[in-house]
Amino acid sequence: MEITSISRYKGPTYEVGLDDGRKLYLHIDIIADNGLKSGTQLEKNELRKIIYDSNFRRAYQYALYCLDYRDYSEADMLKKLIGTYKNEGLCRAVVAKLTDAGIIDDARYAEKLARRLVEGRKYGFRRAKKELLLKGIGEDNALEALEQYREVFTENLSELLETKHYRLLTDSSNRGNIEKVKRALVRYGYGFDEINSAVREYFENAEQAEE
Repeated sequence: MEITSISRYKGPTYEVGLDDGRKLYLHIDIIADNGLKSGTQLEKNELRKIIYDSNFRRAYQYALYCLDYRDYSEADMLKKLIGTYKNEGLCRAVVAKLTDAGIIDDARYAEKLARRLVEGRKYGFRRAKKELLLKGIGEDNALEALEQYREVFTENLSELLETKHYRLLTDSSNRGNIEKVKRALVRYGYGFDEINSAVREYFENAEQAEE
């Protein structure tokens, strides 16, 4: 296989013509790294490596572009890359490079997301953990990220009762309204025992305030 021509295509990308009629579009770095020029003879395995290196570079640069806008877990980035580049092996290699460089860090990502879910959205442990797992965070990283919020979950639950659901909690004998509140809190990810305890404490505090 022989390279018949190399000409600038767009920006740092060059069009490389082959003697079988094919055209490759390679970044100048790929051309320089492989010492390519018109008349260069390439074995099939050499050509495959050049194409792989070119695709790897594109996928890596695309990943960096995506990371400029938001964080990704390893699993999320792998899914995004596969959706664009199809080659799972190549995409896994890109994610591995990003991870080795510390650009993608599931533990760091889990910590930031946990803070947003617990402190921002006031989710309980179950909902927060579920959201972390859905983002591709492993269970160990998810549990570690949420460990520091044990007391915050209790505080958030009380805050939700006092600021979001207080209109339905004016009468401790109105079981219908109380059940509505409890169902809403379950959707937020709180357990039945902690909900029952928080609701009971809410009414006790309300009675003491009236006295």
